Amino acid sequence: MASQLAINSTVRLARSGIELPLLGLGVYLNQDCKAACLAALKHGYRHIDSARMYHNEAQVGEAVRESGIPREQVFITSKIANDEHDYKIALAAVDDSLKKFGFNYIDLMLIHSAMSDKQHRLDTWRALIEAKKQGKLRAIGVSNYGVKHLEEIREAGLEIPDVNQIELQPLNQQKEIAAYCKKYDIVIEAYAPLMRTQWNYPEILETAKKYNKEPAQVLVRWSLQHGFVPLPKSSDPARVVSNAEVYDFELSPEDMARIDSLDRGKEGTITWNPVDVD
Repeated sequence: MASQLAINSTVRLARSGIELPLLGLGVYLNQDCKAACLAALKHGYRHIDSARMYHNEAQVGEAVRESGIPREQVFITSKIANDEHDYKIALAAVDDSLKKFGFNYIDLMLIHSAMSDKQHRLDTWRALIEAKKQGKLRAIGVSNYGVKHLEEIREAGLEIPDVNQIELQPLNQQKEIAAYCKKYDIVIEAYAPLMRTQWNYPEILETAKKYNKEPAQVLVRWSLQHGFVPLPKSSDPARVVSNAEVYDFELSPEDMARIDSLDRGKEGTITWNPVDVD
């Protein structure tokens, strides 16, 4: 596995056919994210995960331009906010995000959560399908969607999401959602993969010591080896670089299983994680 993965490794999205970099930089709660983005891009990251509610799309766009890296080589994600669940409002939100980024297209647009109702969720999804047809979005997906919400889309006969971004870390492995996504070729992006540094468990600390790695690096590696797309977040440029130093080692099956044993299901939630909303 260590020889097969590199910082430029990608996964092909089933519906859009485009390549999604396996490691992304999360910029949640970082309204001054340009320095972190520039450090990430300088050291090989090619995937930045933003959102309208993060209020930093403009800074992400500035970082991409200042990096000197061609726009087409950087994968950019944003998300429709919870109060924008409406066909016309969502279409306008896409245009507003394009303006803030300063881009002609966004690589991936997600519905940030299922926190409205079935009709509004489906109307918003139809808006993303339309924006994709117009060439404004290359791929579309959802975030914080449980199986019920994903099934709404499938049962409506609409295009299935390419991505579902959910909290996924050793304490909350979202096994039911993960199994559904695997069945329908929906890529799982894992937010909070570093457990917000709540990693004081022997299974993690002892594994980190064994491999002479930081706990954060072990957690990113665990996520990658499970086939997820981890989105580690840091506002510290040095940490951004360190979090990506995960390609020179491989966790053994025994060590993977030991970390897997930490799963507490929903009781292991450490963030927002609204996958059960009606």
